[in-house]
Amino acid sequence: MTDKETRPYISWELVGNFMVDAFQAAGLPKEDAEICADVLMESDRRGIESHGVNRFKPIYLDRINAGILNPVTNYEIVKETPTTIVGDAHDGMGMVASYKMMTSLIEKAKIYGISMGAMRNSSHYGIAGYWPMMASKEGLLGITGTNARPSIAPTFGVENMMGTNPLTFAFPTDEDFPFVLDCATSTVQRGKIEFYAREGKPTPAGMVINQQGETMTDSAKILDELVKGTAALAPLGGVGEEMGGYKGYGYAAVVEILSAALSDSCFMKDITSKAPDGGKQPIHLGHFFIVINPDFFMGGDVFRKKCGDICRELRASKKAPGEERIYTAGEKEWDVWKIRKDKGVPMGEGVQKDFITVRDMYNLPYTFPFEK
Repeated sequence: MTDKETRPYISWELVGNFMVDAFQAAGLPKEDAEICADVLMESDRRGIESHGVNRFKPIYLDRINAGILNPVTNYEIVKETPTTIVGDAHDGMGMVASYKMMTSLIEKAKIYGISMGAMRNSSHYGIAGYWPMMASKEGLLGITGTNARPSIAPTFGVENMMGTNPLTFAFPTDEDFPFVLDCATSTVQRGKIEFYAREGKPTPAGMVINQQGETMTDSAKILDELVKGTAALAPLGGVGEEMGGYKGYGYAAVVEILSAALSDSCFMKDITSKAPDGGKQPIHLGHFFIVINPDFFMGGDVFRKKCGDICRELRASKKAPGEERIYTAGEKEWDVWKIRKDKGVPMGEGVQKDFITVRDMYNLPYTFPFEK
């Protein structure tokens, strides 16, 4: 992979330190601030910029300042067994509550072979892949999913009923990087459209439909219409049944059920930032997490070798004419990290403006390279 980046790179250390200081200024304890900053940077490390530092201000700081996201996360374990946890984030930082839950689930899986957790009253937990990758770094298998504000229409419908609801897996391999499948159950996720809007780019046709079932491409208008409920994302596979849209619809429903029913959390239309009086309110999300220990099957070494063999055989299979390479899940992200590891975070004008605004708002002692 060659680097065709035209935006300036900002060092990981500078970006990380700044976000930690800003989060602390917003009221987060230092340890929590470090967790949140790392989750956001992990998204950019992997080239998934829809969930990276570009969300630092609008999704987290702005919500804290609006009073709909608690900077101090009072994570509560509502129910626990040797292999399960039900947690309540009490409208705190979803990334912090998820980190605490995954840490406990990893320890349970090491002892008992498998564990599962369900979270309620949470908030956006960042890049979904972060959580199963916590498990894969320990030689374990990780799975997660989360519901979100309604944006997907069911097959044959135009009303946004379910969130983009990612279903995400991370498996350890005998290669330098894990197998990581991290994708929404819609054709595009809301965060990607937010990225398009911030960069002044249109959303590709066929990903979003209006109440008449017609495609929409104006990114800013799409975001506005999604909030109003007058636009909807197509499920993975697209509109209707011919291209398999019913499959994405079904998987989105699976994530909705597991995210809400196990933890007795909010679901679908109850997940909203709009209060009954027309004001803003916390967005009560549900998540689920699963951790599996391969040592309780045929062994970690066997799993990693077999998983690696499968990936290598897929990449070595016959390529389509004109194509140079076949990828497996997580490989492109690893290639991005090899480029960005020493260069830092590429930062567009929109995020640059956010960083300057946040710095000035909290009077933080930073000067950024892009200001020179």
